[in-house]
Amino acid sequence: MLFGFLNIYKPVGITSHDVVAKLRKITGIKQIGHTGTLDPFAEGVLPVCIGKATRLIEYLKDDKEYLATVQLGMSTTTYDKDGETVFTSDKKIFEKDVVMALENFRGEILQTPPVYSAIKVKGKKLYEYARKGEAIEVQPRRVTIEKIELKSFNFDLQQAEILIKCTKGTYIRSIAQDLGQVLECGAHLRKLIRTQAGSFRIENSIELRDDMNVSDNLINPVEILDYPRYLVSNKELEKIRHGMPLINKNIEHGSIVILVYNKNEICAVGMAENNRIKLKKVFL
Repeated sequence: MLFGFLNIYKPVGITSHDVVAKLRKITGIKQIGHTGTLDPFAEGVLPVCIGKATRLIEYLKDDKEYLATVQLGMSTTTYDKDGETVFTSDKKIFEKDVVMALENFRGEILQTPPVYSAIKVKGKKLYEYARKGEAIEVQPRRVTIEKIELKSFNFDLQQAEILIKCTKGTYIRSIAQDLGQVLECGAHLRKLIRTQAGSFRIENSIELRDDMNVSDNLINPVEILDYPRYLVSNKELEKIRHGMPLINKNIEHGSIVILVYNKNEICAVGMAENNRIKLKKVFL
């Protein structure tokens, strides 16, 4: 059974679920999941978990990095290029204006998600209300923008290319929309590339192909999970097989620990609890 992660480059035009469906067809494995949805018009890094590695999703880093192209001068219903135009402006924006405006988005901010999103309110997804023209109050959420900087600016096209490093749950479409409001010219997201998702980076991503050899591209979870590792002995391995806790050897109380054997094969995830390591998930 295949076990590990894939760093897939999702192309424009398909959903994240389409990627999973295609990999299920290629591998014949149903137990496959992705970590962090990308809209169909977006592209870039999409980490995928194969087999029992889906049980490790909660232990993956969830910070993200994007390269966003924002079109100034027009706002849309969806905050991106696929929505209907709701506002236009002939106001010309200069590069220095964008640089100054981006200061409003640095650090912890309150962000209102797009009405065309999958967030659930009262049991229904927001886009279901939006498609029916039903008004619904959307509560702002706290997100953290660790880094935001202007990479390039085309004055003639009024397009800004912006690098954004942020926490999970941040909507780049909302940043584009809000930037247009700050600049009083309207704006929407024209292009979006996810360049990083946790420890998965774009330069190491692979193309999704029908003839791809999945096993050759699998990433060992031990190489990705950023937790202390503990190499178990044969005796301890037998304890793990029977679901028995291990004696804690100098691992801080409350810490997650990756238990490995044969030097780099994961056999379990545990948590240090005083003088023992309690098993949380076993992969033997």
